[in-house]
Amino acid sequence: MEFRAPTAAAEANTSALKYLTKNLKDPNEGKEEFERLVSELGNSVDDYPDWHPILSIPRNAYKKPYGTLNNLYDHIDHTRLFVRGFVTCPYSEADANKLVSNVNALDGLKAYRTDTALYSDGAYPVVVEAIEIELEADGTIRSRDALAWCTQDLVKNARNAKVAETWWNLRSCLLGSPHGSRSSLLVNQFTGGHMRKILEALNASGMYGPIKEWSLDMLSKKKRDKIGETLLHAALKGHKGQEGEFEFELHGEVCKAQVRDTWNDKTELSIRVEIGSSDLIVTGYYHPEKDILESSEPKGKRALAEKFL
Repeated sequence: MEFRAPTAAAEANTSALKYLTKNLKDPNEGKEEFERLVSELGNSVDDYPDWHPILSIPRNAYKKPYGTLNNLYDHIDHTRLFVRGFVTCPYSEADANKLVSNVNALDGLKAYRTDTALYSDGAYPVVVEAIEIELEADGTIRSRDALAWCTQDLVKNARNAKVAETWWNLRSCLLGSPHGSRSSLLVNQFTGGHMRKILEALNASGMYGPIKEWSLDMLSKKKRDKIGETLLHAALKGHKGQEGEFEFELHGEVCKAQVRDTWNDKTELSIRVEIGSSDLIVTGYYHPEKDILESSEPKGKRALAEKFL
């Protein structure tokens, strides 16, 4: 389904509003505070891209190459994210004060406690924002800033890279979520399109090493399902009732397969098919009594996967 930012924003904001106000004695007051936060911080989002200052600033300060929100910020609890920052609602006032103090010691971030209750009347809400983020008219991060931060993050570990990751592998890491094929609630299509061009130029330079294909999201769900089902059906046909590992050939490719009785009661078979050294992998389950086959998302190289359409 095509990504529609207004619809995604409305759904994300509705979900965050409900989460932050449903337990309050005065949800209307909480709603007003939430609307203020949206005005100040932008729309609610599910996840930040790896380059977002909310993540990159504490990573750099604490010398952590990676890190999620939960291990970069102590004492956060009952948290909801927005484009420019987040609100978190710890139950301890001492923890809330400590969080504010720790954040305000980092250049580029600001934290403060709110006077209005959120999540619970017994919580102590704290707002953390990235003060350098400016928003475009559409509510996404200003293009020149997002592109600069993204590029800095992409090149910082190039010397130690073993493989180059494709846009389809890294899309969530570069766009945040919810997202579409080249945009999200944090990055518009113009910015996302240029991020993809930058990544592909860096990959083509060879600075990361050989390109690793894994995600097949560039193919439609119908095609991904067809690839998975084709390989799993062939594996079921080839195993001839015998459990264990075996090989079969399909469309000129040698496929390594494994079929086993999941629960040892013949109600479900677990299937795994691999071609090459993880060049294409699909797993799934077959329920003999109902003749139902369930396939996972196939992963691997696009050119190889398309042989099984």
